[in-house]
Amino acid sequence: MARTAGEEPQQRRSRRTVLAPEVRREAIVEAAHSVYVHKGIARTTTSDIARAAGVTRGLVYHYFPEPEQIVDAVLDRYVDGFVASVREWDAHRQVGRIDDALWDVVALFRHHMADRDPLRVDLLSIDNAALYRRYVDRAVEAVVDVLQVTTVEAYARRHRIEIVHVRETFVVLVHGLLGLVRTHPDTPPHVLAAIMRQTLHLDPSTADVPGLDPEPDTASTEARPDDRGQRAPDVSPRRSE
Repeated sequence: MARTAGEEPQQRRSRRTVLAPEVRREAIVEAAHSVYVHKGIARTTTSDIARAAGVTRGLVYHYFPEPEQIVDAVLDRYVDGFVASVREWDAHRQVGRIDDALWDVVALFRHHMADRDPLRVDLLSIDNAALYRRYVDRAVEAVVDVLQVTTVEAYARRHRIEIVHVRETFVVLVHGLLGLVRTHPDTPPHVLAAIMRQTLHLDPSTADVPGLDPEPDTASTEARPDDRGQRAPDVSPRRSE
């Protein structure tokens, strides 16, 4: 019996599945997400995550030396989802239909803010106030990065951008819209659309305006306009009038 007991740890180690580092890391992030959803971020320990992932605490610390790093890795998934929806919105805009684009992006923001995913709800608790601010900051920066190389570039090919400090203006606008929709969810869509139009000094919709070259089917992802410069975005999707 003594020999069998002495061999068990080695046998267990030999049966442990060896995964590529990036696969193991994703498995830990997936396990952390699951635990956060069921227990809440503030009540989750590294041991909880290790147990859910089927690994040792030391391996969790190997991939995520600081506790906030694994939280950020989980929240980055939500940021990626927000960014993906912005890319999809941009890809389906119709040329020159700025008003339609504004309405569609209002719907996009409302969808993300109204999502009752348990982890999103937990983020809004007082225990996670600092974490929520960090999450919003990361989301806003990522969304503005996308807008600069898609929507802003497309708008600049057809219109004069009437604002300066383009990137900074978008950061303020997106932060403000997220905050307004969260704290005043009943704000009418036309009010949100008007705020965007006023802030960005957008031209009226110019669909079928003679003499304007149509935008390419896909937005350019080449050089960005100068952040200090004289150009901002074309926000135009599909809604039929």
